[in-house]
Amino acid sequence: MDGDFVSTEWLAGELGASDLAVVDCTLFLPSAGRDAKAEFLAAHIPGARFLDLGEVSDRTHPAPHMLPPADQFGAAMEALGVGRDERIVIYDNSPLRTAARGWFMLRHFGADQVAVLDGGLGKWLAEGRPVERGDASPRRGRRFPAAERSGEVVTKAMLLAGADAPVVDARSRARFSGEEADPRPSVAPGHIPGARCLPMSALYRADGTFRDSGELRALFAEAGIDPTQPFIASCGSGVTANSLLLAARRLGGDRGMLYDGSWSEWGVDPATPKELGPASA
Repeated sequence: MDGDFVSTEWLAGELGASDLAVVDCTLFLPSAGRDAKAEFLAAHIPGARFLDLGEVSDRTHPAPHMLPPADQFGAAMEALGVGRDERIVIYDNSPLRTAARGWFMLRHFGADQVAVLDGGLGKWLAEGRPVERGDASPRRGRRFPAAERSGEVVTKAMLLAGADAPVVDARSRARFSGEEADPRPSVAPGHIPGARCLPMSALYRADGTFRDSGELRALFAEAGIDPTQPFIASCGSGVTANSLLLAARRLGGDRGMLYDGSWSEWGVDPATPKELGPASA
């Protein structure tokens, strides 16, 4: 495994390897009416285990999907049977491309060999590759001593104090501008003042595979962002923003940071400044 992506062909040839862990990180918006765990039980890549991004989070924080404490994350991975030093392949079957969130979390807490399955479960199924039903089989003895990597996460307080890097918002242009209301009634419309907009959906082809480097570079340029320089990725609840960080890595950039609270934290706070309309030039 070399780099942040693997192909379905590569994974099919590696299934069953003793040092390989396959993790399904599918997550849906509540409005989708879909149950990610039920879909996993109905069909998943052989040997995969299910990481519930909603459960493995800081449940004490009012914003959804916040990163959990390191010890909680490590314990969750060990319970799944995923070791920190293994080769870990992440996939999803969600239009939110939530494998990118799993990729960020695993790397953030210390795993070095983590890759996203390009095209996810959708491409795997389209190619007629095998699946399993039921829960994951036990996988014992894996250790995940988790420790957070510094400098990868930005807080609301840091943004309010004045961040040195531009904010890039992965939500749709309609959500960014405020033309479309936030799906959470208590959250105001708009965006962080001065933020740029690069919708997560633009990074992927219709089949769920990532666009090539030339296309990604053009998208960042259109948003006014250099992916090799520091930037802060934001979105609705800290999930789809990770696709921006993954795209930057594909272009050789590893200086992106995540605003984990994102708009679900910023937009609900009446004291934070907010801006409507498209990104300013």
